[in-house]
Amino acid sequence: MVSRMKVLAINGSPRKNGNTQVMIEEAAKPLRRAGIQVEVVSIRDYEVRPCNACEVCYTKPWHCPIKDDAVKLLRMMKDADGLIVGSPVYGAGVTAQLKALLDRGVIACINQDFRNKVGGAIAVGATPHGGQEFVIFQIVADFAFHGMIVAYPKVELLGAMGTADGRGKIKEDNYGLRCAKELGERMVELMKEKGLARGK
Repeated sequence: MVSRMKVLAINGSPRKNGNTQVMIEEAAKPLRRAGIQVEVVSIRDYEVRPCNACEVCYTKPWHCPIKDDAVKLLRMMKDADGLIVGSPVYGAGVTAQLKALLDRGVIACINQDFRNKVGGAIAVGATPHGGQEFVIFQIVADFAFHGMIVAYPKVELLGAMGTADGRGKIKEDNYGLRCAKELGERMVELMKEKGLARGK
């Protein structure tokens, strides 16, 4: 049973309601149809500063002296059964805002607090080979860092990749949207298996 399960979707774009958001919402549809709660948050609405390598969290679990929203977001991630992480391509990688959050995630990695969560990665670039693969690899590498289970579309490598060279253009990318939908469907399959294993 998956009705009590939850996915947190993180939009790493600094833009509001942009192409990455559209891809995330497409991936969320199969999850919601399956009764899984999906909460979408945009990193643009939070202050997340870079990790300063103080290593305080190494000795004090879940403690960080940086006063911003990173720990709040990471706790939201910890409380979810699955994660969708999406980003447009910026400099052949994820956005600086999202990278800061991924780096601060060392807080959760120390004791593998995200272990066995189901994760889905989404990337949007301006051209068909505009760096989406690098973004997907970066997000999936972070999932591996945390011991997570990676979901992926049927015919794509590790994540859903879309192409859009302007605001709203992702709606013209039928293939990318299909991949996002398939990503959500695969997350449903994996979360059902996980839910049965845990008696949810």
